[in-house]
Amino acid sequence: MLEVRDLHAYYGKSHILHGVDMTVGQGEIVSLLGRNGAGRSTTVRAVMGQVAKSGSVRFRGEDISQLRTYLIARRGLGYVPENREIFPTLTVRQNLMLGAKIGARSSAGSAAARWSMDDLFDLFPVLRERADAPAGVISGGEQQMLTLCRTLMGNPDLVMIDEPTEGLAPKVVELVARLFDEMKGRGLSILLVEQKLTIALRLSQRLYVMGHGRIVFQGTPDDLRANEQVRKEWLEV
Repeated sequence: MLEVRDLHAYYGKSHILHGVDMTVGQGEIVSLLGRNGAGRSTTVRAVMGQVAKSGSVRFRGEDISQLRTYLIARRGLGYVPENREIFPTLTVRQNLMLGAKIGARSSAGSAAARWSMDDLFDLFPVLRERADAPAGVISGGEQQMLTLCRTLMGNPDLVMIDEPTEGLAPKVVELVARLFDEMKGRGLSILLVEQKLTIALRLSQRLYVMGHGRIVFQGTPDDLRANEQVRKEWLEV
């Protein structure tokens, strides 16, 4: 579904990514791991057209390398940024409405949208309770739920999620993990940027590890569990 080949990315004169190759298949959860500064967030931002880049990015067979961000989103590629980027003066309900794609259809061509606001309120009842509150006054965990749900309102086929569990309480982390299971059950593909190894190993079918702007490991969770050298050199503190 998503195929990245020889991806280079730049912030001004700084060369951040050095030839990243990566794929995400239909219905897969793939995790992108690495220490802070390894280039994980830059990778998803480059795929989404938010940083200067070279190389090939293909989504469902189409070259999207030169498309602007809003056109990439319209193709069915969703993005949940690390810093959440909610609209603090709008209500929770209004934030969700802004994520909706008019005439959204599933990838199978059905007229029925894959996600509705009621679906998401059922998954996260606290958002229903806070639906008419300004998004800027709800807790950090609630804001993370809101950001995830706002992206799903656009009915993407693949979602790139950057550090969704960062700074969250364990109970909220479990809610987020449950949402990932629900997303997978509905046929979505997920590229998960995550620092918590336990979460990535539990949820993913495949993993990539980044270091210094390059992919230094790829394999299954069992492959990574068995590779102590990679874990010590590129992941553990």
